[in-house]
Amino acid sequence: MKTALFVLLDQYADWEGAYLLSLLNQRNDWQIKTASNLPQVESIGGLQTVVDLKFSEINQRIDLLVLIGGNSWNIHSQELYRIIEKQLLHEMPVAAICGAVDYLARHGFLEEYKHTGNARAVLQAFPSYRTPENFYERQAVSDRNLVTANGTAALEFTEFVLQLIGDSLIQAKKEVDLYRLGYYGYREKYSDTFS
Repeated sequence: MKTALFVLLDQYADWEGAYLLSLLNQRNDWQIKTASNLPQVESIGGLQTVVDLKFSEINQRIDLLVLIGGNSWNIHSQELYRIIEKQLLHEMPVAAICGAVDYLARHGFLEEYKHTGNARAVLQAFPSYRTPENFYERQAVSDRNLVTANGTAALEFTEFVLQLIGDSLIQAKKEVDLYRLGYYGYREKYSDTFS
């Protein structure tokens, strides 16, 4: 069983991970875990979420680390830093969206990767961010084991992350197209609605 660990800080952006969460949770070979610095967090939309693991309790293999954006990514946590550092050093999948990309830039994690985020100017404000030429003005960018996205790119983020974990381009696009095109557009494009 593979583990997708979703990092949810207080005031996390609940819409950014919703599609990815639901698609992964419906797979028999994946389990979803949540992690934070607090035992319970509240989303921007007001959802109260009881977290599975505090950062200090993470000792398992993480097959996919998902950093969901929001309003608290100015966090100072050595435990979180080490989790991300270890995942990237071992070339394991990491996906960051919105404010989580800012965190990666602030801590120098983006230096060797093509990436995107909410705005190049935001990232350039961080002293540890030294390669603005690697910033692409796209909704989402995938480079090796890292997917980055801006806060309006939940669908593109989901599609790129599915490819990162092994889905083909066609398979990932088809899964996300149900939400992108809507039921009738999806049915028209794929004929057989849910196969």
